[in-house]
Amino acid sequence: MLLRIGAKVINLYKIHQILDNIMLMRSRGYSQMETSEAFGLDRTVISKLETLGEIRKGGKVAIIGFPIKNCDEIDAIARQTGIDYCLVLSEQGRQEFIRQRSGLELFNDLIRILSQLRTYETVIVIGSDKRVALFGALLDKEIVAIKIGESPLVADEYVDPAKVRTIMEQLL
Repeated sequence: MLLRIGAKVINLYKIHQILDNIMLMRSRGYSQMETSEAFGLDRTVISKLETLGEIRKGGKVAIIGFPIKNCDEIDAIARQTGIDYCLVLSEQGRQEFIRQRSGLELFNDLIRILSQLRTYETVIVIGSDKRVALFGALLDKEIVAIKIGESPLVADEYVDPAKVRTIMEQLL
């Protein structure tokens, strides 16, 4: 899309491409100085761009939970609040996750998920009392627990979205 500003014609697509590339460099670990030099900009321009788009500061936050009746609602809140990783499943979703994998694939996927969760500063765990305790032990860190019942949970439990939103907002 082209815009006319006085005597200039501005190509918005080109600006968007450059912004995407700037943010990609920053997300890959390049410093503001390295990024600004790559694009022929002053370092403060990169800082200002980041400030314009900043949702929050601080460590990364993940949420995991099952069996949840209102998964879509909890997932939507996670996206709205800027949660970095969200895996919430209903009992049916959890059973499908298991059935779609061989024993080795399931084991590898579970290890991958646990390894990924260990990289987050904070992990919100929604589940039964024993599942919450298990995740705390496996992740070897303090977690934010939302207990939705006693083990074993075999049916989906409704999770209060307002409570989840409040916790997420406090963490972010």
